[in-house]
Amino acid sequence: MDFELSEEQTMLRDTVRDVLSKTYDVETLRKVTDTELGWSRDVWKSLADIGILGLTIPEEDGGAGAGPVEFASVMGEIGRALAPEPYLDAALVPGSLIVATAEGDLREELLGGLAGGELLFAFAHQEAGDRWPAAAVATSAADGKLTGTKSLVPHGDCADKLIVSARENGEVGLYLVDADAEGVTRTAYRTHDRRRGAQIVFDGAPATRLGSGDASALLTDVEVGIQTALCAEAVGAMERALDLTVDYLKTRKQFGVTLATFQALTHRAADMYVQLELARSMSLYATTALSDGIADPVIASRAKLQICRSGRHIGQEAIQMHGGIGMTAEYPVGHYTSRLTAISHTLGDATEHVQSLARNVNSYDLVALS
Repeated sequence: MDFELSEEQTMLRDTVRDVLSKTYDVETLRKVTDTELGWSRDVWKSLADIGILGLTIPEEDGGAGAGPVEFASVMGEIGRALAPEPYLDAALVPGSLIVATAEGDLREELLGGLAGGELLFAFAHQEAGDRWPAAAVATSAADGKLTGTKSLVPHGDCADKLIVSARENGEVGLYLVDADAEGVTRTAYRTHDRRRGAQIVFDGAPATRLGSGDASALLTDVEVGIQTALCAEAVGAMERALDLTVDYLKTRKQFGVTLATFQALTHRAADMYVQLELARSMSLYATTALSDGIADPVIASRAKLQICRSGRHIGQEAIQMHGGIGMTAEYPVGHYTSRLTAISHTLGDATEHVQSLARNVNSYDLVALS
């Protein structure tokens, strides 16, 4: 199996890297994330213009029809640049839900607006009391109206349209809601990694059903895709954190010599590299499985577990080896560590994934050594 990117995939990665690297250094990142929106509409338009927002939309719907390898490459570059644009939350996840459920003119309208960057979407699914992997979905739907509260909606503060999970007649369905509709109340908040979210209350909000039948299986598949994308983003962030640390060790001097002269520090940097490669391998494992049409929650948990462990190790070591400067807001290492921490607590942390994998241990095949 060839694990190298093709020429087209390499061009895609380099194009995204070029757009983001020209925009974001740590000073620009802080300025942009301190605004009310928290990200740049100019960068969002640039991503739309080069086809990134419609990357995974099927060609017959006006998109590029790309797969997991391509979106993982984009997420890796977002991680490297710490770009705050909501590609995963406002484009990738809603796009996959729309493709799976919407039909006719509504499908064309929604996918066209998403790919062109004119419509911002958010997926409202998590509720108070949810603990991964369970999702209660207590929000109810009846007679085309929604009632309930979604407590954690990533980038729900700026969305034009919401895709909401709700129960109707005992089954989970997906519903399209205008974010400014009557009966919708949004309370915005900021996270420690400088991202945005919202708690959204639905009080008889008008909604349009997307698709038919129970959507539980679709939501499971979508979660696997989210986990895979987050793993790819984390690998990009880890790469950059390690690069910054190695560069610092090569240039910072103590006692008249560079820090790289001290063997203990080079060994610690080598351990960071090992953790990065473990994370990269597991991220590639999850991406490859998804490319083969296998949306397996067990594979996603295995990958996410290693991402959590590697991200914690690399983030903490990067700050430690930078000394006091690693703790400052003016230097990027702390921001990478914050983002890695946020990723590790999204859809289950290391402990929860270990517990999930342990619950299934009796279903695994045993290998007998003769």
